[in-house]
Amino acid sequence: MKALQGHTKKASIQSQELAVYIHWPFCKSKCPYCDFYKELNHGVNQEVIIGEYLKALQKYRDLMPERTVKSVFFGGGTPSLIAPKNIEKIIDFIIKHWVIADNIEISLEANPNSRYDTMFKDLKSAGINRLSLGVQALNDSDLRFLGRTHNAQTARLCLQEIVQTFDNHSADLIYALPRHTVQNWLPQLEEICSFGLKHLSLYQLTIEEGTVFARKGVKSLDEEKSVEIYNFTRDYLTQKNYCHYEVSNFALSGFASRHNLTYWQGGDYIGIGKSAHGRLNLDGRYYAVTYPFTNEELTPQERAEELIIMGLRLTNGINKKDFKNICGIDFNNFVNQKNLQQLKEQNLLVETFDYLKAGYEGFLLIDAIAAKLCE
Repeated sequence: MKALQGHTKKASIQSQELAVYIHWPFCKSKCPYCDFYKELNHGVNQEVIIGEYLKALQKYRDLMPERTVKSVFFGGGTPSLIAPKNIEKIIDFIIKHWVIADNIEISLEANPNSRYDTMFKDLKSAGINRLSLGVQALNDSDLRFLGRTHNAQTARLCLQEIVQTFDNHSADLIYALPRHTVQNWLPQLEEICSFGLKHLSLYQLTIEEGTVFARKGVKSLDEEKSVEIYNFTRDYLTQKNYCHYEVSNFALSGFASRHNLTYWQGGDYIGIGKSAHGRLNLDGRYYAVTYPFTNEELTPQERAEELIIMGLRLTNGINKKDFKNICGIDFNNFVNQKNLQQLKEQNLLVETFDYLKAGYEGFLLIDAIAAKLCE
C-alpha cells in the first residue's frame, strides 16, 4: 500500500484508460463446477458492502484522478442480486469522479434464477448498457447436471427480454459435458444464435480441483471429442458472422467486450470486492493490486510473462510494439527464440513483423505455448 500511496496526483499517468471491475461474490447457490470465490447470498447487508466499495473507489480516484474510465464490469458471483439502486450508486460515483469515455461500456452478469418481472428494465435504468446472461445450457438435463437452479424456459424468457431491452448483450454457454457430442451440442448452438445476441462466451467444462465435481469424481469429456466440438463451434459461429476474437469468445462486428480486452491486451484495471484484483502501471512501475487497497510491485519480466499468457488468447495475438510500451522490454529479446522457431515450424504460432499469434491448432495449447516462450 505504501508504494501506491507514494504516488501523487501529478505523478499518475494523465491520459491512460482504466477499466473498473466490481465483484459481487454472492450467489443463491454454488454450482458444482465453479472454482471461483463465492459466498451464499444469506443475510447480506448490501448497504454496508456498497459503502465499502465506494470508499475503495475513492482511494483509487485520489490516486488516479485523471484517468479515463473506458469500462465498468459487474461480475460475480451473481451481481444481478444487487439492488439496482446500489448499482446506480456505483455507476454515479464513477461518472462523477472520473473522466468517462464517450463509448463507455457498463456490463453486468445476470443469472436467470435472479429474474423478476422488471429486472432488466431496472438494470438499464440504473446505467447498465451491456447485459451478459449466464445461460450455461439450453436444455433441462444439462442444466440439472451443471447444478443450475433455473430451467431452459426461464433462460429463453430472459434472453428474449435482454435483446428487447439492451442494444449490447451476451450469453454464456458451457460445452463438452461428459455426454456431449457435436450432434447433441448443435441444437443448443443453433438456438443461442437464433436470439440475435451480439456476443457469445462459450466455455469448455473443466473439472477443477476443489470443486464438487472433482470430489464426486466427475470426469471431463474425452480430449479428442472436446477438440472436435471446439473446432466445430468455431467454424459454425464464423458462418453465422461471429468473429472468434479470443479463445472462448465470439462477437458480431464491433461488439467484442471492451472490458475483457483490457485484460488480454495488458491495459490497466482495478478490482473492487472480495478476491478482486487489478493491474496498474504508475510511472513505469507495475503493480498487482488487490481489494481493498493493497499491492505488490511486479518486475518488468513478471509483467512480460503475463502479457504473453494473456495476449496469446486473442486471435489477433500480441502486438509487439504495445508489449514493449507496457512492460519496457523488447518482445524479441524477451521470448525464447529457439522455442519460438520450433513452435512456428509446428504451425502452432504465426509471426509477422508486428504480431505473434496462435495458429489454428495453437489455440488448443495456449498455456503450454506461453510457457515455452517464457523459458
